[in-house]
Amino acid sequence: MPETKPQPKADPQVRRFLDHISVERGVSSHTHRNYEQVLTEFCRWHEQEKQSAPDWKRLQRDDFRAYLRHLGRQDLKRATIQLRFSALRSFFRHLRREGVVESLPIKNLSLPKMERRLPSFLTRQQMLNLLAAPMQTLRVEAGNSNARRPGRPLSMKVAMRDVALLEAIYSSGLRVGEICGLRVEDMDWKEQVIRVSGKGRKERIVPIGEPALKAIQEYWQCLKSVPTGGNPVFQMDSSKGQPMNRTQIARRLKKYLVQAGLDPKLTPHKIRHSYATHLLDAGADLRSVQELLGHAHLVTTQVYTHVTTERLKNAYQKAHPRA
Repeated sequence: MPETKPQPKADPQVRRFLDHISVERGVSSHTHRNYEQVLTEFCRWHEQEKQSAPDWKRLQRDDFRAYLRHLGRQDLKRATIQLRFSALRSFFRHLRREGVVESLPIKNLSLPKMERRLPSFLTRQQMLNLLAAPMQTLRVEAGNSNARRPGRPLSMKVAMRDVALLEAIYSSGLRVGEICGLRVEDMDWKEQVIRVSGKGRKERIVPIGEPALKAIQEYWQCLKSVPTGGNPVFQMDSSKGQPMNRTQIARRLKKYLVQAGLDPKLTPHKIRHSYATHLLDAGADLRSVQELLGHAHLVTTQVYTHVTTERLKNAYQKAHPRA
């Protein structure tokens, strides 16, 4: 039998930190898993390199320089290295607040600079094609009912749900975790707004358009009973009333991207990018878009201005006689 690598014992400080970010900061399970993976990998590296578990009080900047060189030898992307050290910084800030360490040995460490990548997005027409894809898929599969196809054919209920799901993500610029956590009680039909629980359990109120509200109502009419109260707005394929999860949404989106003739590698987050870009293109101010997206810092939202600026420059180059 192949020999398995021994797993490092759970570090008590790491466990307390992970409990803290779950209970007090309310991070998502995805973020919690990422932090746990980063810290576990660092502990494993330290045990292999130093033949001992890390003593957080005694770690020096040179230790993290050595770890940075170790990551560099793995040909990891710059963004991946940045994210790992971001998690380590958050952990050490927690240790300092708890009085475990007095200073941050990881502070001011020279990391590889991030390559600036503009967020990809769908054009308005591409977005319309995507929104129409679930019903188109339903018609195509109904027309090919005698053909042998992998998986179950699309039902009217699922098609209507997926239309409403895509409409809601695009209408309100929601993250995948936010759409999964959306409950019926979070919706204000009269005011046409929804209450969204974002990162760190921070709540925000965002508008939702009439097409999205109409699509949700039409989807609910396909259910055995209209959901109420704390029930999820979007349920899994089964009739047990369970909310949709990230994996299912990503799988459904991939199917519809293919149907719409778009890149199936696009993620649900690209719909959020499209939402922000289309708002700015239509004249929305940056601060308002920041609040709608739930960004803590304006600099996070500013990346979208690069997209719209590039488009303006292209239009200028094509149209201006003295460009």
